[in-house]
Amino acid sequence: MTSLTRQPSGKLSSKDTKTAALLKYTPWIAVLLTSIPVPLVWLVFFVLSTTTESAAIYLLLAGLSLAIGFALGLVIAAILLVYRKNWLSKLRDRLASDGITASEVVWFRSELTSAERKSLAEMEQSNPLLADAYLETLANRLTASRIMARSRKEMLKVERHINRARIVRTAESEALQKDLEEDHKRLKAVYSQATEHLNQAKTRLQVIETTANRKLTQGETDQMMQRLGSAQDQLPLVLEIAQLEQQILREGASTDKALGTGS
Repeated sequence: MTSLTRQPSGKLSSKDTKTAALLKYTPWIAVLLTSIPVPLVWLVFFVLSTTTESAAIYLLLAGLSLAIGFALGLVIAAILLVYRKNWLSKLRDRLASDGITASEVVWFRSELTSAERKSLAEMEQSNPLLADAYLETLANRLTASRIMARSRKEMLKVERHINRARIVRTAESEALQKDLEEDHKRLKAVYSQATEHLNQAKTRLQVIETTANRKLTQGETDQMMQRLGSAQDQLPLVLEIAQLEQQILREGASTDKALGTGS
């Protein structure tokens, strides 16, 4: 029964979300809690003091407590920030253990390039459908990159073990070398497959970015052409109105001249 209700190791739980939100604001809350309360008490005493000497002492204590509290708050905040960084790193490793999904990309924004973050933000505003496809492809790119990094790390370990086994020339070491070489071949194959998936994901990202830019540019061009067309349609009408106004002015001037001659 417990195994059925237990949260999968590679999935995000509500506890993870709450912990992430708590760790996001706790460092700054710690700075406020260590800096403000004690100086505030001394300031109250300062306001209520009846003599100049006691007021000066309370003001000095308020300043000292503020400096000490702020310094202590910074230390606590730094510790909490380091803990948050390590916690997020472990969370990302756990989420990536079964493959990264589009909904989990938000937790891997630090692993995205600045160009990818910019393109994603623009698509989310201009074309949500393309943004969904972009997120899915980013998830594939992140997964492939992590597989490559892990495979490379494991290959280095296996290579070190192979070098150690070659030093000892025994029957067991030769068998061990064969096993290690098989492991190395397997890891190399995984690395090659991940590289292929990574290249495919990068190509698809470029295709989506090009499509989004083309649609955006086409949309802006269409609007400009519509405005230009409407302006051209209105131009003959404007000229005609101007000509009518000039004709009316000429006729009015002729009438005034005729009346002046008759009188």
